[in-house]
Amino acid sequence: MAKIEIETPKGNIVVRLYDDTPKHRDNMLKLIDEGFYNGTLFHRVIKDFMIQAGDPDSKGAPAGKHLGAGGPDYTIEAEIKPNLFHKRGALCAARLGDEVNPNKESSGSQFYIVWGDIYKTAQLKQMEKQMKQNQEITTFNDLVTYHKDKIMEMRRNRDRVGLQELQDCLQKEAKEICRQQPVGFTEEQFNTYTTIGGTPFLDREYTVFGEVESGLDIVEQIINVDTDSADRPKEDIAINNIEVVEQ
Repeated sequence: MAKIEIETPKGNIVVRLYDDTPKHRDNMLKLIDEGFYNGTLFHRVIKDFMIQAGDPDSKGAPAGKHLGAGGPDYTIEAEIKPNLFHKRGALCAARLGDEVNPNKESSGSQFYIVWGDIYKTAQLKQMEKQMKQNQEITTFNDLVTYHKDKIMEMRRNRDRVGLQELQDCLQKEAKEICRQQPVGFTEEQFNTYTTIGGTPFLDREYTVFGEVESGLDIVEQIINVDTDSADRPKEDIAINNIEVVEQ
C-alpha cells in the first residue's frame, strides 16, 4: 500500500492509502507527483470533527477569502466500501451534497482527516436505528419515483382505493429490500467508535481512502487552532509538501 507524508508547520503526518479504493489512491498520487498540493491550506478546521485541505484556490489566499470550492475540474467516482469507515485518523474525500451530487462523487482534490468524538454504545444504537429508518424512507421514495406515471394516472382517475393499495404494496416492498440490504454498524465499528472515536454519521456517505499511520498528534494540534466564522484557521496552516514515501 502506498504511503504519503504530509509536511505542515505543525509537523508531519504519514498516511497510508488503501488499495481498496484505487481511483482515489491513484488520483492522489498523480496530484502529489504534479506538486498540486504544495502551498495549499488546511482551509476548514472544525474542532472535534475534522481538518480539510486540497483547495487550489487556497494558495496565497488573503484573509477572508471564501474557500472550499476549488479543484482540478473533475470528480472521482465514489468508492464507498462498508469495511472502510470514519474512524479517527481516516483520510476521506470531500464532495458536494446529495442534492446536486446524488452519486456521491468525490472532489478531484479536496480531502479531510477525521477527528470526531468517542461514542457510547447507546448513542451508536440510536444512530443505527435512525439509519434504518432513513433507509426505509429513501427506498420507499425511490419506488414511488419509479411508479410515478402509474401514480399520476391513478390520481387523475381519482382512484383512491388503487392508490392506497399501491402505497401498501410499495411499503412492503421497501421493507423487504431493506431487510435484504441491512444497514448498521459492524462489531469492529462499535469497538472503534467507543474506544478510538470518529464520525460514524458520515459512514456510507463519503469515500474513505486511507488512514493516518503516524502524526495523529499533529492532526490534534491542527484541530485545536483558533478559527474564524468560516472555520478557516486564523493563522494559515499550509501543506508545505506531500511526498510519497512508499509505493
